Amino acid sequence: MIRSTRAGRGLAVAGAVALALTACSSGSSDTGDGEATGGGSGEPLRIGTILPVTGSLAQLGPPEIAGVDLAVKEINDAGGLFGADVEVEHTDSSDAENASVATGSAQQLISSGVSVVIGAASSSVTKNIVDDITGAGIVQVSPANTATDLSGYSDFYFRTAPPDTVQGDVLGNLIVGDGASNVGILVFNDSYGTSLRDVVEGVVTEAGGTVVYGTSGEEFDPTETNFATIVADAIAASPDAIAILSFTNQTPAIVRELVSQGWDMSKTYFVDGNLQNFGVEGDIGFPAGTLADAQGTLPGAYPSEEFQARMLEIDPDLKDYSYGPESYDATMLVALAAFKGGASDGETIQANMVAVSGADGGTDCTGWEECKALLEDGEDIAYQAVSGVGPFNEANDPSSAFIGIYQFGPENTYTFSRSEEGEVPQG
Repeated sequence: MIRSTRAGRGLAVAGAVALALTACSSGSSDTGDGEATGGGSGEPLRIGTILPVTGSLAQLGPPEIAGVDLAVKEINDAGGLFGADVEVEHTDSSDAENASVATGSAQQLISSGVSVVIGAASSSVTKNIVDDITGAGIVQVSPANTATDLSGYSDFYFRTAPPDTVQGDVLGNLIVGDGASNVGILVFNDSYGTSLRDVVEGVVTEAGGTVVYGTSGEEFDPTETNFATIVADAIAASPDAIAILSFTNQTPAIVRELVSQGWDMSKTYFVDGNLQNFGVEGDIGFPAGTLADAQGTLPGAYPSEEFQARMLEIDPDLKDYSYGPESYDATMLVALAAFKGGASDGETIQANMVAVSGADGGTDCTGWEECKALLEDGEDIAYQAVSGVGPFNEANDPSSAFIGIYQFGPENTYTFSRSEEGEVPQG
């Protein structure tokens, strides 16, 4: 079952309302002895999501929601869990500037009795709600949080996206590898932006370069709308590359200001918070060729054509797949943890998340049916994440992850270039 709501607004989440996830009949549902290694439970697994339908990360909402729904559909098509369909209730997170939306969504899901919350996408949003969620004994799994200070935040908090130590390292090395030694960073004063900036700055400095603009104290306000002075100050520092560390609501205005002040946009770098197919039309589009040869980074292995096709069956209107695989993995991991533990409550799921991810070894497996069959046979498993992340480490972060590198073409849309794999440091 999928219930799609926006807390306090009563509106359906776009792209997530057309599914009726029903378990297969004719005896396909497993019950009793074979249902779980821990003896089984009659309670259905209830998952809530707090993902961006509105706000500055709204472009991430459709693929994330589709990733959750795809995993749930595959589980339910195979007979569900504990003899019942996995249930999903979708809510909106919006962004940090509209914090009351996520707060209301969290309270709604807590009251609904979910065992798991998938979300939020924004690290700042998560920081506003994580104590309420985890304090209620609910497992929270973010498919997109990257702030470094969320590592090890709570025993009940996990993420299937790596902290910025990995993306920042790849981005910094990409910029330096392209020949830049004087780097400008246009960064907003948000934990996501400053966390990523600090890592990039460290990489650039260690390589013998200098961050000439955008160091501590030179951030812009997340509500800023006029970037003329900010861009002028950055260009006046004579950078040979500029990274834009912001969300999508600021980025089009920043790009237009850079262009108007004569910046060579091929020397511009984007990140996951603002990497999107801008195109040549509409409010976010630019004249053809504006972003040609600009680059960007995005956590996660590039999804296969087969997985993209599966996601498109859930939402045919998807324009990209950012964090869709991570959302799928988060959902699969919590369902497998419940199955391994024999119950659908938050404490059981929390206790088994690390094990099913393969942190302690086990047989490699892909997808619900293969992994479930191994658990039924009493084997330990190592779930092979679609997003390419490694098993959870002691901080409940992925132990390793891929970062995709993308390049913009003449139509201001990006294509996959290559991936870099990095280990996630602990401590």
